[in-house]
Parts: sequence; C-alpha cells; structure tokens
Amino acid sequence: MTTEPDGGVDPRDQLVEHLRPLRAFAISLTRNVSSADDLVQETILKAWSSIDKFQRGSNLQAWLFTILRNTYYSSLRKSRREVADPEGNFAATLSVKPAHDGRMAFTDFLRAFDALSDEHREVLILVGASGFTTEEAAAMMGVATGTVKSRASRARRRLSQLLGLAEGEGMFSGVDAVTEAVMARGSAAMG
Repeated sequence: MTTEPDGGVDPRDQLVEHLRPLRAFAISLTRNVSSADDLVQETILKAWSSIDKFQRGSNLQAWLFTILRNTYYSSLRKSRREVADPEGNFAATLSVKPAHDGRMAFTDFLRAFDALSDEHREVLILVGASGFTTEEAAAMMGVATGTVKSRASRARRRLSQLLGLAEGEGMFSGVDAVTEAVMARGSAAMG
C-alpha cells in the first residue's frame, strides 16, 4: 500500500476493495454480467485517471458508484441513438460524397455567377442568397415587384445555361438535406 506525503493511503490502492460492490451494482443496472464487467472496468479506468478529483477523507465507494451510475446512463443515452445493424446491411447503404466534388461544383458555380450581368447577380443575391422577399428586393432596387420576379427568373435560367444544367435539373442536385433546405428557402422567397 502506498502512503501519501500527508500520511494518508493512496485511494488507487483502495479501488480493488470496491470491485465486488461495484460489480453487484453494475449487474443490477445492466442485467447482464458481461456488460456489468465492462461497466466496472470503465468505471475503474475513469476513477484511476481522475483520482485527483476525489476528495480525500470522503466516501470512496460512493464516489465510485456515482462514476459507475453516470457512465451507465451516458452509455444508455448513446445506445438509444444507435441503430442495430449486426449484418451490416444499413452500413452498406451509407456513402459520403467526396469533398472535392463540392469544391469543384462551387468553383464552377462562382465562375458562372461572375459571368452574370450586374442586375442578375444583384437580384440573386438579394432574393436567393439573402432571403429577401421580391417586394423587399423591389423596394431596395427601386423597381416594380414584377421586374424583380422576371429578373430572378431570367437570372436563374442564365445561370443554369452557364452551368450546363438540363431543363428542370437542380443546380445543387445530390446535396445533403441541410443545403437543399437552404436552397429551397431561397427559391421559395423568389416565388
């Protein structure tokens, strides 16, 4: 047993004394001996690495039980968000687009956007990117609402031509749901 500079016993040396009650508590929580053993092991590892947070003179077993309980409930919350996929069927359907595709598409978009006329860029920035309504954009530009709508329509059509998109093909087809939602918001504001 190791003694501390103050003459006390190092709490690390006392961890072994608490394994049985920790295991019993873990089994009562998990209802599975193997899971309980894993939980006790994780608790001891956490306690060992955080022993400096233990208040000397307080109840070591209570501190360990608190770590075990918190570890158990944290893992329970995590597991509720997990999808059981023992055969790997779900995982096989997942894919991630290469990051370079997005950068290349964005570079193409910037090039095409720069090729638009000033009034087309202005209307797409106000109505598409900034989310202003056609009425708000019209007031800012000093033109009629109908003018903003027609400019936005012509600007989208010209941008599609410059990007080589077919009729009805989305400018950002294949993007994730978040990007799609942002783009839909911009399109809805134009309508």
